[in-house]
Amino acid sequence: MIKAVMVINTQGKPRLAKFFEYLPLEKQQELIRNVFGVLCSRPENVSNFVDAESIFGPDSRIVYKHLATLYFIFVFDSSENELAMLDLIQVLVETLDRCFKNVCELDIVFNYSKIHTILDDIICGGQVLETRSTEILRAVEEISKLEAAPNAITLIPKSASGWLSR
Repeated sequence: MIKAVMVINTQGKPRLAKFFEYLPLEKQQELIRNVFGVLCSRPENVSNFVDAESIFGPDSRIVYKHLATLYFIFVFDSSENELAMLDLIQVLVETLDRCFKNVCELDIVFNYSKIHTILDDIICGGQVLETRSTEILRAVEEISKLEAAPNAITLIPKSASGWLSR
């Protein structure tokens, strides 16, 4: 099972953090700091696989990919294959590249809900759902069309004034 997905920049600022097990916010922040501390101290020429038992408890592993100014990180247990997780990071990055035309850190910061939609199409409840980026993009486009429709029903108002009119 996948325990967490994180995207952290090279200064240690989390740009995306999704935990598939409940953890209090303070614990999540501590785990993110610990993961970044381990990754930033590793030389470039070592493996992308790290034992995470000291951080996430027994039977935990980290796989990561350092691209440009971002670390893409998956935390998982022994029921998942390390190479499959590395490939899943590649699927996520390829999907983001196709969606944002050469994704960068600002795309992740300013398109937070779209990133979460993409991640939710790939992983749900710690289990892998989809690995084909074309299918993921198709689902994201369908959701975007529904949101943009003039008669779309939304549960969350697009502005604060929407709350006042209810």
